Amino acid sequence: MTLSAGPVVLNEAEVSALLDLDGVIDSQRQAFTALGDGSGLVAEKAVLDSPDGSTVLSYLGRVSTAHGVVNKVVSVQPDNPARGLPAITATLVVLHPLTGEVLAVLAGGGLTAVRTAAASAVAIDALTQPTAGDLAILGSGVQGRWHVRALARVRKLRRIRMWSPNQGRCETTAEELSAELDIEVIPVRDAAAAVGDADLVIAGTLSHTPVVPTSEVARGATVVSVGSFAPDRHELDQALLDRADNVVVDHVRTATGHAGPIMRAVADGVLREGDLTSLGEVLCGLRPGRRRPSDVVVYNSVGLGVQDAAAAALVLARHHAAKR
Repeated sequence: MTLSAGPVVLNEAEVSALLDLDGVIDSQRQAFTALGDGSGLVAEKAVLDSPDGSTVLSYLGRVSTAHGVVNKVVSVQPDNPARGLPAITATLVVLHPLTGEVLAVLAGGGLTAVRTAAASAVAIDALTQPTAGDLAILGSGVQGRWHVRALARVRKLRRIRMWSPNQGRCETTAEELSAELDIEVIPVRDAAAAVGDADLVIAGTLSHTPVVPTSEVARGATVVSVGSFAPDRHELDQALLDRADNVVVDHVRTATGHAGPIMRAVADGVLREGDLTSLGEVLCGLRPGRRRPSDVVVYNSVGLGVQDAAAAALVLARHHAAKR
Protein backbone atom coordinates (compact mmCIF):
# COMPACT_ATOMS: atom_id res chain seq x y z
CA MET A 1 0.00 0.00 0.00
CA THR A 2 1.34 3.41 -0.94
CA LEU A 3 0.28 6.79 0.28
CA SER A 4 0.41 8.87 -2.88
CA ALA A 5 -2.48 10.98 -1.57
CA GLY A 6 -0.49 11.78 1.54
CA PRO A 7 -1.35 11.15 5.18
CA VAL A 8 -4.68 11.92 6.80
CA VAL A 9 -4.43 15.11 8.86
CA LEU A 10 -7.16 15.80 11.44
CA ASN A 11 -7.41 18.75 13.81
CA GLU A 12 -8.87 18.75 17.32
CA ALA A 13 -12.44 19.38 16.21
CA GLU A 14 -12.29 16.68 13.53
CA VAL A 15 -10.84 14.11 15.96
CA SER A 16 -13.39 14.93 18.67
CA ALA A 17 -16.26 14.53 16.19
CA LEU A 18 -15.17 10.92 15.61
CA LEU A 19 -15.01 9.96 19.30
CA ASP A 20 -17.74 8.79 21.64
CA LEU A 21 -17.23 7.44 25.15
CA ASP A 22 -18.52 3.93 24.55
CA GLY A 23 -16.26 3.52 21.53
CA VAL A 24 -13.24 4.89 23.35
CA ILE A 25 -13.90 2.68 26.39
CA ASP A 26 -13.98 -0.34 24.07
CA SER A 27 -10.71 0.80 22.47
CA GLN A 28 -9.03 1.06 25.86
CA ARG A 29 -10.25 -2.38 26.87
CA GLN A 30 -8.69 -3.70 23.67
CA ALA A 31 -5.44 -1.87 24.40
CA PHE A 32 -4.98 -3.31 27.89
CA THR A 33 -6.12 -6.78 26.83
CA ALA A 34 -3.48 -6.66 24.08
CA LEU A 35 -0.83 -5.79 26.66
CA GLY A 36 -2.02 -8.65 28.84
CA ASP A 37 -1.88 -11.27 26.10
CA GLY A 38 1.38 -9.99 24.64
CA SER A 39 0.08 -8.80 21.27
CA GLY A 40 0.32 -5.15 22.23
CA LEU A 41 3.61 -3.30 22.58
CA VAL A 42 4.61 -0.25 24.57
CA ALA A 43 7.95 1.54 24.77
CA GLU A 44 9.56 3.37 27.65
CA LYS A 45 8.25 6.93 27.85
CA ALA A 46 10.89 9.41 26.68
CA VAL A 47 11.17 12.77 28.43
CA LEU A 48 13.24 15.73 27.25
CA ASP A 49 13.49 18.62 29.72
CA SER A 50 14.87 21.93 28.46
CA PRO A 51 16.66 24.62 30.50
CA ASP A 52 13.86 27.08 29.67
CA GLY A 53 11.39 24.96 31.63
CA SER A 54 9.69 23.36 28.64
CA THR A 55 9.29 19.60 28.33
CA VAL A 56 8.66 17.26 25.42
CA LEU A 57 7.44 13.70 25.97
CA SER A 58 7.12 10.78 23.56
CA TYR A 59 4.75 7.81 23.95
CA LEU A 60 5.18 4.88 21.54
CA GLY A 61 2.80 1.95 21.28
CA ARG A 62 1.16 -0.63 19.03
CA VAL A 63 -2.10 -2.52 19.55
CA SER A 64 -1.44 -5.43 17.17
CA THR A 65 0.39 -6.45 14.01
CA ALA A 66 -2.65 -5.26 12.05
CA HIS A 67 -2.09 -1.73 13.30
CA GLY A 68 0.96 0.45 12.88
CA VAL A 69 3.03 1.97 15.60
CA VAL A 70 1.75 5.28 16.98
CA ASN A 71 3.96 7.96 18.48
CA LYS A 72 2.32 10.66 20.56
CA VAL A 73 4.47 13.73 21.14
CA VAL A 74 3.40 15.98 23.99
CA SER A 75 4.82 19.48 24.32
CA VAL A 76 4.60 21.33 27.63
CA GLN A 77 5.37 25.03 27.23
CA PRO A 78 4.73 26.94 30.49
CA ASP A 79 5.01 30.34 28.78
CA ASN A 80 2.38 29.59 26.15
CA PRO A 81 -0.63 30.94 28.10
CA ALA A 82 1.01 34.37 28.05
CA ARG A 83 1.15 34.00 24.26
CA GLY A 84 -2.52 33.11 24.13
CA LEU A 85 -1.73 29.45 23.41
CA PRO A 86 -2.35 26.20 25.34
CA ALA A 87 0.39 25.19 27.75
CA ILE A 88 0.10 21.55 26.64
CA THR A 89 -0.34 20.24 23.11
CA ALA A 90 -0.27 16.68 21.81
CA THR A 91 0.14 15.25 18.31
CA LEU A 92 -0.17 11.63 17.19
CA VAL A 93 1.80 10.23 14.24
CA VAL A 94 0.37 6.94 12.95
CA LEU A 95 2.57 4.64 10.86
CA HIS A 96 1.57 2.01 8.31
CA PRO A 97 1.88 -1.49 9.85
CA LEU A 98 3.89 -2.90 6.91
CA THR A 99 5.73 -0.03 5.24
CA GLY A 100 6.25 2.35 8.14
CA GLU A 101 4.99 5.25 6.05
CA VAL A 102 3.07 7.98 7.87
CA LEU A 103 -0.63 7.15 7.62
CA ALA A 104 -2.00 9.99 9.68
CA VAL A 105 -1.23 12.99 11.86
CA LEU A 106 -3.88 13.57 14.53
CA ALA A 107 -4.35 16.33 17.06
CA GLY A 108 -4.13 14.60 20.42
CA GLY A 109 -5.28 16.95 23.17
CA GLY A 110 -8.93 15.99 23.30
CA LEU A 111 -8.17 12.37 22.45
CA THR A 112 -5.78 12.09 25.41
CA ALA A 113 -8.34 13.53 27.82
CA VAL A 114 -11.06 11.12 26.72
CA ARG A 115 -8.90 8.01 26.52
CA THR A 116 -7.50 8.64 30.03
CA ALA A 117 -10.98 8.68 31.56
CA ALA A 118 -12.09 5.78 29.36
CA ALA A 119 -9.17 3.67 30.61
CA SER A 120 -10.19 4.43 34.20
CA ALA A 121 -13.69 3.23 33.33
CA VAL A 122 -12.18 -0.05 32.10
CA ALA A 123 -10.25 -0.36 35.37
CA ILE A 124 -13.32 0.44 37.47
CA ASP A 125 -15.36 -2.12 35.55
CA ALA A 126 -12.70 -4.77 36.18
CA LEU A 127 -11.83 -3.96 39.79
CA THR A 128 -15.06 -2.96 41.52
CA GLN A 129 -18.22 -4.67 42.66
CA PRO A 130 -21.07 -4.44 40.12
CA THR A 131 -23.12 -2.57 42.73
CA ALA A 132 -20.49 0.16 43.32
CA GLY A 133 -21.93 3.58 42.62
CA ASP A 134 -20.96 6.08 45.33
CA LEU A 135 -18.36 8.23 43.57
CA ALA A 136 -15.83 10.69 44.98
CA ILE A 137 -14.07 12.92 42.44
CA LEU A 138 -10.98 14.83 43.56
CA GLY A 139 -10.29 17.46 40.93
CA SER A 140 -12.71 19.58 38.90
CA GLY A 141 -10.71 20.15 35.73
CA VAL A 142 -10.76 18.29 32.42
CA GLN A 143 -10.11 14.90 34.00
CA GLY A 144 -12.72 15.43 36.70
CA ARG A 145 -15.34 16.13 34.06
CA TRP A 146 -14.43 13.25 31.77
CA HIS A 147 -14.20 10.75 34.60
CA VAL A 148 -17.73 11.46 35.78
CA ARG A 149 -18.97 11.00 32.22
CA ALA A 150 -16.95 7.81 31.64
CA LEU A 151 -17.80 6.12 34.93
CA ALA A 152 -21.49 6.79 34.32
CA ARG A 153 -21.13 4.49 31.28
CA VAL A 154 -19.95 1.48 33.32
CA ARG A 155 -21.68 1.89 36.70
CA LYS A 156 -25.05 3.18 37.88
CA LEU A 157 -23.91 6.14 39.94
CA ARG A 158 -26.05 6.81 43.02
CA ARG A 159 -24.16 9.73 44.51
CA ILE A 160 -21.32 11.93 43.27
CA ARG A 161 -19.31 14.23 45.51
CA MET A 162 -16.64 16.49 44.03
CA TRP A 163 -13.81 18.31 45.73
CA SER A 164 -11.19 20.61 44.25
CA PRO A 165 -8.70 23.09 45.70
CA ASN A 166 -10.37 25.54 43.31
CA GLN A 167 -13.74 25.78 45.06
CA GLY A 168 -15.28 28.16 42.54
CA ARG A 169 -14.47 25.91 39.61
CA CYS A 170 -15.64 22.89 41.59
CA GLU A 171 -19.06 24.43 42.11
CA THR A 172 -19.35 25.41 38.45
CA THR A 173 -18.23 21.99 37.21
CA ALA A 174 -20.61 20.20 39.57
CA GLU A 175 -23.54 22.32 38.42
CA GLU A 176 -22.75 21.78 34.73
CA LEU A 177 -22.28 18.01 35.09
CA SER A 178 -25.50 17.70 37.08
CA ALA A 179 -27.41 19.33 34.24
CA GLU A 180 -25.60 17.36 31.54
CA LEU A 181 -25.95 13.90 33.07
CA ASP A 182 -29.13 14.33 35.13
CA ILE A 183 -27.21 13.07 38.19
CA GLU A 184 -26.67 15.36 41.16
CA VAL A 185 -22.98 16.21 41.57
CA ILE A 186 -22.43 17.69 45.03
CA PRO A 187 -19.48 20.07 45.55
CA VAL A 188 -17.88 19.64 48.98
CA ARG A 189 -15.32 21.74 50.81
CA ASP A 190 -12.70 19.12 51.67
CA ALA A 191 -11.45 15.81 50.32
CA ALA A 192 -12.52 13.89 53.42
CA ALA A 193 -16.13 14.90 52.87
CA ALA A 194 -15.94 13.57 49.32
CA VAL A 195 -14.16 10.30 50.07
CA GLY A 196 -15.98 9.19 53.24
CA ASP A 197 -18.18 6.12 52.50
CA ALA A 198 -17.46 6.27 48.75
CA ASP A 199 -16.79 2.95 47.03
CA LEU A 200 -15.31 4.66 43.96
CA VAL A 201 -12.58 7.30 44.44
CA ILE A 202 -10.97 9.12 41.52
CA ALA A 203 -8.00 11.46 41.97
CA GLY A 204 -7.40 13.59 38.89
CA THR A 205 -5.23 16.44 40.08
CA LEU A 206 -1.68 17.60 39.43
CA SER A 207 -0.75 17.50 43.11
CA HIS A 208 2.79 17.03 44.36
CA THR A 209 1.41 15.99 47.77
CA PRO A 210 -1.24 13.39 48.69
CA VAL A 211 -4.87 14.44 48.21
CA VAL A 212 -6.63 11.15 49.05
CA PRO A 213 -7.27 10.99 52.84
CA THR A 214 -6.35 7.38 53.59
CA SER A 215 -8.19 7.34 56.92
CA GLU A 216 -11.46 8.10 55.10
CA VAL A 217 -11.15 5.39 52.44
CA ALA A 218 -13.90 2.85 53.08
CA ARG A 219 -13.50 -0.91 53.13
CA GLY A 220 -14.27 -2.27 49.68
CA ALA A 221 -13.34 0.97 47.92
CA THR A 222 -11.43 1.23 44.66
CA VAL A 223 -9.11 4.23 44.47
CA VAL A 224 -7.89 5.44 41.07
CA SER A 225 -5.06 7.94 40.62
CA VAL A 226 -4.50 9.45 37.18
CA GLY A 227 -2.49 12.44 38.42
CA SER A 228 0.45 10.44 39.81
CA PHE A 229 2.00 10.11 36.36
CA ALA A 230 5.47 11.46 37.12
CA PRO A 231 8.09 10.97 39.85
CA ASP A 232 7.17 14.28 41.51
CA ARG A 233 3.39 13.70 41.49
CA HIS A 234 1.98 12.07 44.62
CA GLU A 235 -1.81 11.96 44.89
CA LEU A 236 -1.61 8.88 47.12
CA ASP A 237 0.34 8.46 50.36
CA GLN A 238 2.36 5.43 51.38
CA ALA A 239 -0.15 4.49 54.08
CA LEU A 240 -2.80 3.85 51.43
CA LEU A 241 -0.49 1.67 49.35
CA ASP A 242 0.47 -0.25 52.48
CA ARG A 243 -3.18 -0.70 53.42
CA ALA A 244 -4.32 -1.75 49.92
CA ASP A 245 -5.11 -5.42 49.38
CA ASN A 246 -4.06 -5.09 45.76
CA VAL A 247 -2.19 -2.41 43.81
CA VAL A 248 -2.93 -2.48 40.10
CA VAL A 249 -1.08 -0.36 37.53
CA ASP A 250 -1.42 0.27 33.82
CA HIS A 251 2.04 -1.19 33.14
CA VAL A 252 4.48 -2.40 35.78
CA ARG A 253 7.71 -1.17 34.21
CA THR A 254 6.18 2.21 33.44
CA ALA A 255 4.74 2.60 36.93
CA THR A 256 7.99 1.73 38.70
CA GLY A 257 9.84 4.23 36.51
CA HIS A 258 7.39 7.15 36.45
CA ALA A 259 4.55 6.96 39.02
CA GLY A 260 5.63 8.93 42.10
CA PRO A 261 3.74 6.94 44.79
CA ILE A 262 4.70 3.58 43.26
CA MET A 263 8.35 4.53 42.91
CA ARG A 264 8.51 5.67 46.53
CA ALA A 265 6.69 2.58 47.82
CA VAL A 266 9.13 0.26 46.04
CA ALA A 267 12.14 2.28 47.19
CA ASP A 268 10.90 2.29 50.82
CA GLY A 269 10.03 -1.40 50.84
CA VAL A 270 6.29 -0.81 51.20
CA LEU A 271 5.82 -2.71 47.93
CA ARG A 272 7.92 -5.03 45.82
CA GLU A 273 7.70 -4.88 42.05
CA GLY A 274 6.28 -8.41 42.11
CA ASP A 275 3.39 -7.19 44.27
CA LEU A 276 2.12 -5.02 41.42
CA THR A 277 -0.57 -6.34 39.10
CA SER A 278 -1.05 -4.92 35.62
CA LEU A 279 -4.54 -4.12 34.36
CA GLY A 280 -3.88 -6.26 31.30
CA GLU A 281 -3.22 -9.28 33.53
CA VAL A 282 -6.56 -8.72 35.26
CA LEU A 283 -8.47 -8.41 31.98
CA CYS A 284 -6.85 -11.58 30.63
CA GLY A 285 -7.61 -13.53 33.82
CA LEU A 286 -3.94 -14.04 34.60
CA ARG A 287 -4.06 -12.39 38.04
CA PRO A 288 -6.97 -11.30 40.22
CA GLY A 289 -7.92 -7.67 40.59
CA ARG A 290 -10.28 -7.95 43.54
CA ARG A 291 -10.39 -11.07 45.69
CA ARG A 292 -13.01 -10.08 48.27
CA PRO A 293 -15.80 -7.46 48.42
CA SER A 294 -14.08 -5.85 51.42
CA ASP A 295 -10.72 -5.39 49.65
CA VAL A 296 -9.28 -1.93 49.15
CA VAL A 297 -7.90 -1.83 45.61
CA VAL A 298 -5.67 0.94 44.22
CA TYR A 299 -5.20 1.60 40.51
CA ASN A 300 -2.43 3.99 39.37
CA SER A 301 -2.39 5.20 35.78
CA VAL A 302 0.62 6.83 34.13
CA GLY A 303 -0.63 6.67 30.54
CA LEU A 304 0.70 4.48 27.74
CA GLY A 305 1.35 4.71 24.03
CA VAL A 306 -0.77 1.62 23.39
CA GLN A 307 -3.79 3.57 24.67
CA ASP A 308 -3.16 6.29 22.11
CA ALA A 309 -2.64 3.66 19.42
CA ALA A 310 -6.02 2.07 20.18
CA ALA A 311 -7.81 5.42 20.21
CA ALA A 312 -6.10 6.45 16.95
CA ALA A 313 -7.23 3.21 15.29
CA LEU A 314 -10.80 4.03 16.29
CA VAL A 315 -10.55 7.56 14.89
CA LEU A 316 -9.09 6.43 11.58
CA ALA A 317 -11.58 3.58 11.13
CA ARG A 318 -14.45 6.02 11.59
CA HIS A 319 -12.82 8.64 9.37
CA HIS A 320 -12.42 6.17 6.51
CA ALA A 321 -15.94 4.76 7.03
CA ALA A 322 -17.38 8.26 6.72
CA LYS A 323 -15.53 8.74 3.41
CA ARG A 324 -17.01 5.66 1.77
